[in-house]
Amino acid sequence: MTQTLLTLLSAVIWLVLYASVGAVVPAVIGWSALRWLERTPVVFNRTYLAMLVWLLIALGVGGTVLLLTRHGQPLDASLLELAWVRGWLVLDMLLGAFLIWRLVPRVDARRVKPTSACMTVAILMVVGIVGFMALHR
Repeated sequence: MTQTLLTLLSAVIWLVLYASVGAVVPAVIGWSALRWLERTPVVFNRTYLAMLVWLLIALGVGGTVLLLTRHGQPLDASLLELAWVRGWLVLDMLLGAFLIWRLVPRVDARRVKPTSACMTVAILMVVGIVGFMALHR
């Protein structure tokens, strides 16, 4: 029992560590997009926090959806044909826009606009999907 709990705790710690490394690139892209869209500087560390929380939730929910729908089949472009995956992507984008809107302030202590948060999520999703398709060619 103790060994199982320690194994799960170790897995969670490594997941958070790898997610924190994986959130750097989306944070830089999101920070530059928000800076361009808002026409004023935004706080980078809060952008990184929003991306980290978004990535951790996406990994948890997305992994669960993939486990429930694919049952060990290989990942490929046909994933987008599944209704569960398309629904998860829509909810994931809404969650990302909400997190960016709520967690990322501008330097003048005002929130970023919801339209800027939605556009940032759209930019990040396009970069992610193009990157995914390029890796699987």
